[in-house]
Amino acid sequence: MSSTNHTDAPQGARYARVLTIAGSDSGGGAGIQADLKTFAALGCYGMSAITALTAQNTRGVTGIHAVPPEFLKAQIQAVVEDIGVDAVKLGMLHAPEVVEVVAWAIDHYRLPNVVLDPVMVATSGDRLIAEQTVSVLVRELFPRAVVVTPNLDEAALLIGRPIDGVEALDGAAAELLELGANHVLLKGGHLPGEEVVDLLAGRGGQTLRLSSARIHSRNLHGTGCTLSSAIAAHLALGLPLEQAVQRARTYIVSAMQAGAQVQVGHGHGPLNHGFAPVPMHRLPLTTGD
Repeated sequence: MSSTNHTDAPQGARYARVLTIAGSDSGGGAGIQADLKTFAALGCYGMSAITALTAQNTRGVTGIHAVPPEFLKAQIQAVVEDIGVDAVKLGMLHAPEVVEVVAWAIDHYRLPNVVLDPVMVATSGDRLIAEQTVSVLVRELFPRAVVVTPNLDEAALLIGRPIDGVEALDGAAAELLELGANHVLLKGGHLPGEEVVDLLAGRGGQTLRLSSARIHSRNLHGTGCTLSSAIAAHLALGLPLEQAVQRARTYIVSAMQAGAQVQVGHGHGPLNHGFAPVPMHRLPLTTGD
């Protein structure tokens, strides 16, 4: 009986490949756990390079254990050199040397479609990034990302002043673009009111306002991670940025609605990432895959 060498068998298709470089949430609601759930729900093949382990649940973060930068580099090298990458989501990058490894990887491997979620504070209020890291993050990664996705607290930290209303979104986005970002998706969910308004702005002056009715729920843990991951997934599938943002926003609103009445833990619960999963998308192989 003859045997088949599966490693040599010709392959006619591949999956859309998305890499998350972020921290691990042991509670499963945010971080790489939310990222991988999102990639899978949107029909993409997810990979991870973990920057830090956190001990956390729906009530908060009780411990952070950093991954050595050289091991983070090894994780990125392992997946990129074998599997390849169509888009990258960046999350919790807690130290300057971690940011520098990521910047090196983006340049060395020419990683495409980088989505930067500047994770600085957890939903519970726990700070997740060292103060000296912020300037390095801005200098090294803002220009390398196709879009940066801060919430209002993160944006206020970055520009050094609070953002106190929907009318202030345009000015704040312009200041973030001046810091070096190519595009900014400024998320207005922390503003009061029954309508949530987000603003997508680009260096060319183009803007897109996105609005939806506010969803009243305690299960909002991981919304920022999920949105940025969904944008990366849609970019990996070949959509232009504006359409990727619109599709991602539709996904996260539905995930919030689907999980709003379910209790997970006793604090801020997760979204329902798997409310309507789609099959894995198959893309044609090209030279270099």
